[in-house]
This record gives sequence, C-alpha cells and structure tokens, in this order.
Amino acid sequence: MISATPSIVLRSLKYGETSLISTQFTRAFGVQSYLLKGIRSLAAKGRSSRAGLLQPAMILELEAYHRPQGNLQNLKEFAPIVFYKSLQEEVVKNSIALFSAELLLCLLPEAVPMPPLFDFSKQYLEELDWRTVDEVANFPLFFALQCGRALGFEIAGRCTEQNPYISLEEGAFVPFLPAQSTVLQAGDAVAMDQLIQCGGFDSLPELNLNGATRNRLLEWYLAFLQRHTGHMRPLKSLKILTTILHDFRQPD
Repeated sequence: MISATPSIVLRSLKYGETSLISTQFTRAFGVQSYLLKGIRSLAAKGRSSRAGLLQPAMILELEAYHRPQGNLQNLKEFAPIVFYKSLQEEVVKNSIALFSAELLLCLLPEAVPMPPLFDFSKQYLEELDWRTVDEVANFPLFFALQCGRALGFEIAGRCTEQNPYISLEEGAFVPFLPAQSTVLQAGDAVAMDQLIQCGGFDSLPELNLNGATRNRLLEWYLAFLQRHTGHMRPLKSLKILTTILHDFRQPD
C-alpha cells in the first residue's frame, strides 16, 4: 500500500555503489528507514542531483510502500515541502540543524508515530531558518528539552531558594548539592529553569546566556537523557556544536 506523509530527514547512508538508505522521522509512521535504489547513479537521468534532498534536516513529502514490522521500506517518490533560505549556508544554523537531526535519530524509538513532536520539529527547523543568527544560540537546548518532555523525560519542579540544585539521578530540582560527577555550576540551575519555563521561540533570544553556560547545560541535559532513556548514545555532532556556540556572542 502506498502512503503519503511529511518527513524530516535524519540520516542518509550510502548503500552499495549507487543506492542510499535514508532514515527519516515521518509524521504518520514515526522513524522509518527507506531504500532508494540507484539514486546515486550518474546513469539515472536527473536522479543523482536529487540525492542532495536527502541531507539531514530536509523536510520532505514522501510517497512510500509501508509494510507493518518492515525494517526497510521502499520509497516511491519524494519532494521538498520547505525550501530553506539560510539554514544550509549559515555555519551556526547548519550546525544546530545537524545536531537536532542527530538528536532525533538517537532519541526517538523506531516506528512510533509522534505527530505533535513532528509538528514541533518541523516548526523548529523553519524558525531556525528564518531567524537571524543572533537569535538562535539557545535553540539547541530548547529543542532538546522539548524532545525530552515529549518522551516523558522532564525535569520536575522549579528552581527556588529551597531547591537550588538539579539532580541528574532524580530528574528534579533538589535542596542539596547532588553527589554526582555531572554537576552544574552555581547559577546554572536558574538558567535551566528559565529555559524550561520559556514560552516559545520568541522568548529564546531574551535569555542572555554565554557560550560556556549553554554548553554546560546542553551537555548536562544530554547526559540526563542518556541515563534515563537507556538507549541514547553520545552525539557525534555535539563537539562541533559546542565549539561553535562557545565562540558565539550575542549582541549587548
């Protein structure tokens, strides 16, 4: 049966001499992997250039043959439904987009539809594309927090005088400094609470965090997700992203 669904490309790997296996987060079917035979063949008229549409973070409309419990689906047709203006050219934005796609790849279970998270992820990438570079430094951590929340991994409570610390083990604001190797510095819990309570994309630029603080919070929260999911592996794109965000300076 041929089914249509929008999707976000998470990863595309070479398969054989001319084919690709593309893993995508679809709105209707969750994370799925698709075999695209011959798409890298120069002999396939007009198809070699289309492989560029299967880069991570591309937003597509798919027509595919979906088989229940199938590990590898066959993709019949695909086309972009969002044409980025700056996301692929701007180094900061592109690094954030690649990190976000890898986060979804490592975090989401296979073949579990999550339409609300898909809709949020699509909006997030579109917002990342059209906003200025000065507005997007807090996007990666905000996205990670929202993904964790959608999967049930949310930090409980609020940062108060009575609960000024965050426990990685408990996933909550706590009154005493946790005895852990991964401990946030003084004041970081306040910044994390501000991000958790952030109402949306328009509020993110108002959180004036420096690069070092952003990196500590992001690394801590990813460690939190790795501990509590039990399956999430370290992200390869994190080192590049944290280097870029560490050097990033928001205007005064």
